[in-house]
Amino acid sequence: MKQFIEKWKNWELWPFWMRYVNITPTWLSYCARAGSLWFFTPSNPTLTFGGFEGESKREMYEQLPPGSFPMTIYIEPGKPFSKVLQAMESAGFAYPFIVKPDVGMAGILFRKIETEAQLRAYHERMPVDYIIQVLITYPIEYSVFYYRYPDAEKGVITGFLEKEPMNVIGDGVHSLHQLMEVHPKAKHRLEELLAWHAERLATVLPLGEKYFLSHAANLNRGGNFINLNSEIDEKLHAVFDKLNHYSKHFYYGRYDLKAASLADLKKGKNFQLLEYNGSGAEPNHVYNSGYSLREAHAEILKHWDALYKISMHNRKKGIPFWSFGKGMRFMKASNKHFKMLSELDANI
Repeated sequence: MKQFIEKWKNWELWPFWMRYVNITPTWLSYCARAGSLWFFTPSNPTLTFGGFEGESKREMYEQLPPGSFPMTIYIEPGKPFSKVLQAMESAGFAYPFIVKPDVGMAGILFRKIETEAQLRAYHERMPVDYIIQVLITYPIEYSVFYYRYPDAEKGVITGFLEKEPMNVIGDGVHSLHQLMEVHPKAKHRLEELLAWHAERLATVLPLGEKYFLSHAANLNRGGNFINLNSEIDEKLHAVFDKLNHYSKHFYYGRYDLKAASLADLKKGKNFQLLEYNGSGAEPNHVYNSGYSLREAHAEILKHWDALYKISMHNRKKGIPFWSFGKGMRFMKASNKHFKMLSELDANI
């Protein structure tokens, strides 16, 4: 009951549909004005479904500047494991590294692989394409929400934040299990976390030692966000304007990246892009930043307005909306895909 009350009082812990129910009519009004449920599909015309969901990472990486993202190889399900190891050796991979589905979301089946046995177990259970990716050791992860109108030279950064994976700090007294039980986010995900860290639950972490409960620094995995909107300036805009113009047709979305420092990022050096999230990207700077639900809704609605205008601009230039049938088939397949991955996530 106590956890239920805590969730009820904190809108950020509500289910997705509940956070958005009050502004859903506005989304539907854009659909009506455009005459299409999929009004957003022209927003990023070179991403499947406008990058709303279900786009592949391969598709996204192929449109980013060479060297701006981690070395990555793509693995098909059912490929002989010996061939996987050969591909890794040819590419120059060394442990540890990252694996995740080629088409994924919300940190589902994102894993840090430290041994060949872990990779084998992951590979043998994965029924879909996945990627093996170099582990980026830059210390800071950032998220940058950026959009640019198609005829504009410069875009707008609306949100900038630092992301940290969910973690606990040892006190030299309590076990990992006990620390999880009192962690403000971990305690709401105990069943999942107990399974992931089963071998270390009784471990007492030394005083001050940080232990990461997840390697994915996103909201769905309990990540902590630090709002850095006060750091948005012309230098940061220049970096992402240059990056965005290389991609040519990424007009609305969020860049997730790791960097050596904020100063280096603003100089356009020592950073690596992890992902680009298209029209389905949330302006995640509304979380962990003291926004009331009303204020968060106002910020989200500003972004939806920009998404609609960009989409309609591209529509007038001849980029079509997806047809009703094509969109419905894609959504059905995508929902089936993510449901399957979610069920696997607790067991791999």
